[in-house]
Amino acid sequence: MALTKEAFLSIIKSAAASGVSDIHLRTDEKPCFRLRGDLVQVKYDPLTNDDLKLVCSIMIKDSEILKGLDKIKEHDGSFSVPGVCRVRYNLMRYQGKIGLILRLISDKVPTTEDLKLPVVINKIAGANAGLVLVTGATGSGKSSTLAAMINFINKTSAVHVLTLEDPVEYVHTPIKARITQREIGQDTSDFNSALRSALRQDPDIILIGEMRDAETISIAIKAAETGHLVFGTVHTTDALSTIGRLISMFPPEEQNVVRTRLADNLHATISQRLLKTQDGKGRVAAQEIMINNPGIREAIMEPSKTKDIYTYIEKGRNTSGAQSFDQHITSLYKEGRITLEEAKANATKPEDFERNLMFGDSQGDD
Repeated sequence: MALTKEAFLSIIKSAAASGVSDIHLRTDEKPCFRLRGDLVQVKYDPLTNDDLKLVCSIMIKDSEILKGLDKIKEHDGSFSVPGVCRVRYNLMRYQGKIGLILRLISDKVPTTEDLKLPVVINKIAGANAGLVLVTGATGSGKSSTLAAMINFINKTSAVHVLTLEDPVEYVHTPIKARITQREIGQDTSDFNSALRSALRQDPDIILIGEMRDAETISIAIKAAETGHLVFGTVHTTDALSTIGRLISMFPPEEQNVVRTRLADNLHATISQRLLKTQDGKGRVAAQEIMINNPGIREAIMEPSKTKDIYTYIEKGRNTSGAQSFDQHITSLYKEGRITLEEAKANATKPEDFERNLMFGDSQGDD
């Protein structure tokens, strides 16, 4: 039976109601939901090429793109199902067939309380200036964490927030702040063009959807140097790999200067991964939080000392609210939010993690 618009929207509504994060639609295959991290096949007929083309016609509003659909190899975009959710989608070709990955984004902008994030996240969001990076693998919840931080700013500060996104995900309604959300491709041609114009648009806070290259990073650091608070995302696993990635994007002869600029302007990194909750009904973010201090600043500037950052993070738990992944995972386990098996499977240093459970964390576990 051919897919209809009503049936497609019903699939989205069912997925949103069940807490599904992504929907996979592929030619000659049944739809799949990503539910709590696992792919689950839906009881539905395999989708035909015509079914996928219908879905594209519903989601893609640009008539020129639709006319050339048979020639498109990949395409990103978003659309809204009113009263249900927003959808970020990626169209791809595989073996000559159409595939679609749909990321469901709640109409409700989350709060840090909704996401059960550490209280220090609001403090980081309230910084006056500097570079704040939220990092993690695709699907680790970076966008939700950033949206919650912007939500906090929106409720507490009379500032101008400028976001550069590809595409816009959570849509913020101004409360105390004025929020300008610009979508790459629709409102501006690319990140670098938008960033070069951003400093002329009187922002107090700039959010960059992704730090993709040396030019983006350099402009972001410049914005932080001139007194702006800048948020960005990087596809890295922790603070050490984030710092290494940013520096490595520049030519060798520029890297020492970049180290100094980064050391002076990086305010915090928030690295996260999603763990299954103990009841099996959801997921919770485990976060490594690095907040810059004199020791970390020196470790960024001196390559031989960079490895010491991990120690400074652990020592900062009782002073600045910083924490390592293992410190947070230990807390999540002791609070009964994750199982021991899940904790062990996701610990950065499993041996140290088990020792700390047995003898206590000398760095100040909750």
